[in-house]
Amino acid sequence: MAQPIELYYWPTPNGHKITIFCEEAGVPYEIRPVDITAGDQFREEFLRISPNNKMPAIVDPEGPGGEPISVFESGAILIYLGEKTGRFYPQEPRRKYRTLEWLMFQMGTVGPMLGQNHHFRAYAPERIPYAIERYTKEATRIYRVIDRRLSESEYIAGDEYTIADMAIFPWLISHERQGQRLEDHPNLERWYRAIEARPAVRRALEVGRELRRSAEEMDERAREVLFGRGQYDR
Repeated sequence: MAQPIELYYWPTPNGHKITIFCEEAGVPYEIRPVDITAGDQFREEFLRISPNNKMPAIVDPEGPGGEPISVFESGAILIYLGEKTGRFYPQEPRRKYRTLEWLMFQMGTVGPMLGQNHHFRAYAPERIPYAIERYTKEATRIYRVIDRRLSESEYIAGDEYTIADMAIFPWLISHERQGQRLEDHPNLERWYRAIEARPAVRRALEVGRELRRSAEEMDERAREVLFGRGQYDR
């Protein structure tokens, strides 16, 4: 890739997936910050790239046929970059579909459920015991699924590091805030520590660190943009 991809990004688990891939594969990229606490995700120019008003999204100036292409949804971006670079996305059919299984598990289960857990434990304007209990228990179940899988193989999709690992790992960084202890899941913890120690992962997690805001740092306007009615009226 001679020209850098444009990465529309904010430092969240879904954003980290793409910086991890780019750092691991040596893909040049330029960050285009999308401040989701200020409503940048609703700007018309961003919606032309990501119609679901979610980041990350990319624009590759050198897409198929040498023409620019935009891709939204983090899982689709990982597949696109894996296919384009030939890295971290096996092409042997059995390994490929095993990788896709676990990538879809992250997209359909890990992200949505841990996201809800994190919301009700850290961001909801009031404590709702039923929601906290429900999503904390679901988080524990998910951690057990991953732990059981990692009792069978070194990495999520088998014996090689793939986009499935890159997709799942960032969602487990906030395990304590999700009410989880890594030591309760020894196979997961072994894998987590190995991924965490990778130099490219360390670099990727530093991207945009200065942009991060904790729940305590958010004002009412930011909370309204992220969680209020405003996001549904657009």
